[in-house]
Amino acid sequence: MNAEVLHGSCHCGAVRFEVRTALTPASRCNCSLCRRKGALMSPPFAASALTVTSGDGDLTLYQFNTRAAKHYFCRHCGIYPFHQTRKDPKLWRVNLGCLDGVDIYELEAGLNDGARLSVVAHA
Repeated sequence: MNAEVLHGSCHCGAVRFEVRTALTPASRCNCSLCRRKGALMSPPFAASALTVTSGDGDLTLYQFNTRAAKHYFCRHCGIYPFHQTRKDPKLWRVNLGCLDGVDIYELEAGLNDGARLSVVAHA
């Protein structure tokens, strides 16, 4: 796994961050949220590998279903830069489309079957 320090931001630049992660294996998720946002996600990494360098107060949190995963969005432009995972809350993933100099269309991507994870009725 090649994990280098990468820089990223939301669309408007209010939220900026650094992350130490590999780019592959990249993945998409088929859960109800990820299907709609269409992000390409990094491999999982430890929370300590992510540092918000500016705009921490510009992030808003969205949780649904079991409320185990924590999805963060810029409150200005609505872009999703990263999330804490549901399967292992010690791990995070970054939206590879938010990273400077990364062409997500050059990366092959697998699929995470988030749609089959247990759900809470009426969530």
